[in-house]
Amino acid sequence: MVLEIIRDVLAVSSAAAFLTLVLVLCEGLILNYGPCEVTINGSRKETVQGGKSLLSSLQEKKIFIPSACGGRGTCGVCKVKVLEGGGPLLPTETPLLTKQEQQAGVRLSCQVKVRGPLAIEIPEELFRVRQYQARCSRIEDLTYDMKRFTFELTEPETISFTAGQYVQLRCPPYKGSREEVMRAYSIASDPLENRRIDLIIRRVPKGICTTWCFDYLRQGDPVSFTGPFGNFYLRDTQTPKLFIAGGSGIAPFVSILWQMKHANDGRQTVFFFGGNRTEDLCLLDEMKAFEQTLLNFRFVPVVAEPAPESRWSGQTGLVTEAVQRTFERLDGWEGYLCGGPGMIEAAIRVLRQMGIPDEKIYYDKFA
Repeated sequence: MVLEIIRDVLAVSSAAAFLTLVLVLCEGLILNYGPCEVTINGSRKETVQGGKSLLSSLQEKKIFIPSACGGRGTCGVCKVKVLEGGGPLLPTETPLLTKQEQQAGVRLSCQVKVRGPLAIEIPEELFRVRQYQARCSRIEDLTYDMKRFTFELTEPETISFTAGQYVQLRCPPYKGSREEVMRAYSIASDPLENRRIDLIIRRVPKGICTTWCFDYLRQGDPVSFTGPFGNFYLRDTQTPKLFIAGGSGIAPFVSILWQMKHANDGRQTVFFFGGNRTEDLCLLDEMKAFEQTLLNFRFVPVVAEPAPESRWSGQTGLVTEAVQRTFERLDGWEGYLCGGPGMIEAAIRVLRQMGIPDEKIYYDKFA
């Protein structure tokens, strides 16, 4: 009886796999959609070959829509507004779109297939995004699981970005990963050093791109990335600033602090940086240097559970708890957050309770 059930399950699974293969072949070989016109922002028109995703079709025209997951439909970053065409909303899209976005025609460009004429809207700044070729000139250990990678630009030779933005690093196929993927990383370098960028990358267990960066990428190797992307930047207001980050979330703040240093920025700024152990903290000397050059800047490292032998004398517990111990209220402040979803959501709740309204809380949440 058990063998019969297993046989039936295998038969159904094989049939499903065969039908899926047939559908893929039909899509790619039998259904020839031919050239399709994509109208962008009402004026720009591009002719693309039908049958591919909107995301990849636009990339071929050097229009780079951000996509932290590389087009797998899991990050929800590659949103565009589809005005005409595009077909019905797919079940893979609905979990990543709010009801308001769905009603406004927002779609995931990696899930929309180009099968005919399309009319879309995208932010104008995406037309300035470019693909860059570079050389890995330095790899520096920051902690046991974080490294700083320096990429010297080769084509084009310079890049212009706003402190706080990110790029999408292209990870080539390697042993254990048969396809090219792209992953988003915040720029962690001085915006005035426009011939190179630094990325601070934390190893993700079994992560495709971080495995390549840590185990395969070597100094001197060529690399490719697109960018810059993102709207995480320091607002030009006179209100005090509160920075909160954990792990590689420190990256955009390094760039922002360089920007503040060049501008002789005297606004009150406090940066809380959290780690589980003392071994998770990094760039402490660089943060001290910023404290010496920025008049009203203070750096507060926080260790959740310091080992007794570490002799840690600084703040302990969750980074949000350290904020609550330091301030009674934060009315009139702005909050800037970068890190994992759990930390971001916890920090937003705390900052709300302490008097910072939602419109004054800015964050870069890792996908």
